[in-house]
Amino acid sequence: MGKGEGEREKGKGGRGKGGDKGDKLDKVDKVEVAQIMLTLGKNWLLQPRSRKIAIILALVGTVTPIAGLHKFYLKQYLWGVIYLLLSSTPISSIASAIDAVWYLAQDHSDFHLRFNLNSTYSTEPLQVQAIADALRQLDELRTSGLITEYEFEQKRRKLLERIV
Repeated sequence: MGKGEGEREKGKGGRGKGGDKGDKLDKVDKVEVAQIMLTLGKNWLLQPRSRKIAIILALVGTVTPIAGLHKFYLKQYLWGVIYLLLSSTPISSIASAIDAVWYLAQDHSDFHLRFNLNSTYSTEPLQVQAIADALRQLDELRTSGLITEYEFEQKRRKLLERIV
């Protein structure tokens, strides 16, 4: 057996010299790969949901027999299962088309408030400044008596929800 044959023997999973050591390394590599995949999965779950991707997935559900992928993407798992169960009927395609139009009609901030409220979405500093300015204007309206205390509190909460 030549020098290259022993190396080929190990590469095929044979038990050449150090075969047990190779098995241990394979197990360690698999564990590391699993840990990396788990970390990537967690990071993906923490990412804010994109309105464009939700629209694309909803449109895919209208033309393919698999509907509801957009619901799974938006972490609405129960609705995703319902859409999948109804995939054999035209109901899920129609509902997916309605969802696509609805997501398209929403602006970015409304979509974010509805689907990304619990994610680690970072608000831009300029956006925070704009919200702070809006809060100051709201307070001026309240002190001048143009809006009631109740209206002020409702609008203040709505503005503060945009800062996560």
